[in-house]
Amino acid sequence: MSVTVARDITERCLVPRAIFVPFMMGHPFGVPHHRELQLRIIRESLALLSQAPANGVITALPVTWAQARRDMRL
Repeated sequence: MSVTVARDITERCLVPRAIFVPFMMGHPFGVPHHRELQLRIIRESLALLSQAPANGVITALPVTWAQARRDMRL
């Protein structure tokens, strides 16, 4: 199970399962101190680990960096 911010590299590495988050390099769990988002990424990863229909599955998490930053300000 991999959490990745570089989908193209992950696809070439042929990992068994991965969650793609469209964040900046070095921030696979999003905005610092955004506990809710970090837990969401962990939960989605564990769900994919147990439910992925086949090897090589890469699932995109539908969230953006801008959205995560806005959520932190609320």
